[in-house]
Amino acid sequence: MKRVFIIIIGLLFIGTTAFAQDKKKEEEKGYTFTIVKENPATPAKDQSRSGTCWSFAGIGLLESELLKNGKGEYDLSEMWIVRNAYMEKAEKYLRFHGSNSFAAGGGFHDITEMIKKYGIVPEEAYTGLNYGETKHNHGEIDKVLEAFCKSLISQKTLTPAWKTAFNAILDAYFGKMPENFTYKGVNYTPKSFAQSLGLNMDDYVEIGSFTHQPFYKPFIIEIPDNWMMGTIQNVQLDEMIQIIDNAIANGYSIGWGADVSEKGFSWKNAVAIVPDEDKSDLSGTERDRWEKLTAAEKAKSAYSFDGTAKEKTITQEMRQEAFDNYNTTDDHGMVIVGVAKDQNGNKFYKIKNSWGNESKYDGYFFASEAFVKYKTIDIMINKNALSKEMKKKLGY
Repeated sequence: MKRVFIIIIGLLFIGTTAFAQDKKKEEEKGYTFTIVKENPATPAKDQSRSGTCWSFAGIGLLESELLKNGKGEYDLSEMWIVRNAYMEKAEKYLRFHGSNSFAAGGGFHDITEMIKKYGIVPEEAYTGLNYGETKHNHGEIDKVLEAFCKSLISQKTLTPAWKTAFNAILDAYFGKMPENFTYKGVNYTPKSFAQSLGLNMDDYVEIGSFTHQPFYKPFIIEIPDNWMMGTIQNVQLDEMIQIIDNAIANGYSIGWGADVSEKGFSWKNAVAIVPDEDKSDLSGTERDRWEKLTAAEKAKSAYSFDGTAKEKTITQEMRQEAFDNYNTTDDHGMVIVGVAKDQNGNKFYKIKNSWGNESKYDGYFFASEAFVKYKTIDIMINKNALSKEMKKKLGY
């Protein structure tokens, strides 16, 4: 009996060891990253079922700025921005007789402009959860607000009462906005709290890289979510990457607006890449095997994430074509907080997302330089992070 027991224990040990080895091998198949430089950031938050990534990204950038400046960790209210922006969106939508965008999306400049006008509050003072949920769920909110605005336009005339009625809807879902509040024993108004943070909203600029507009001149970025008609600066592609790298090296994080609807983006694997499906560099038996695969099999192999992938070389023309033909759209806002290398020495950027922290890297993922080159719409950066040469080019 004792001998049988020992044999069973031995088999269990072998099985457990084999399972652990298999699991380790499985993990080794994918990407592994070594951090080169990482700037301070607050924990990843969860936008949940709301189209408010732009607010989470912009607020995340400002929270990183506060950490960089030695102000400590803050949890600022994204919904304070969202609620104030909705009122301004409605007014512009009505002034344009419904031809302007009225949707959940927005841009980085929405955050800085709302703070200039209305100040900011900490999360504890305004959660925006006044509708019986513990997580953001804006499906009903978005439909109600849009229907209200469309009904006003259909009337052909507007009474002064519409703002009061619209505000009542916002109050019902987001809660009444506090005129003053106490934070860490100090009484503030939203504007005095914003002043206490020591951030100058005029320091934050947006930059993109497009050939359909002149370089080194601001232009209104042509995306649906730009309801405010905000402008961005325009630089060459390699310069945009240099701006990002220089900022990270000097302790600055960057707001990042990009398209993550591509097959090369995998939240499960926490990686964003642009695989080269052509595999033109293969030779011998590897090339023979590749040529025998169907188009579907080639695509599956390129996007399997079982190992590292050879990526496309992204040019200015490629990214412009993707923007022109709608393959690159204004899809998601995030924060670039650092630089890393994969196991082959390839450069990746560490990205803070807003889909909660229950993921492979606690709410973060890694985007290759190729992906950032290809899929970036724009970045928001503190202009003090720009080099002297770039400041001169952009007129700062």
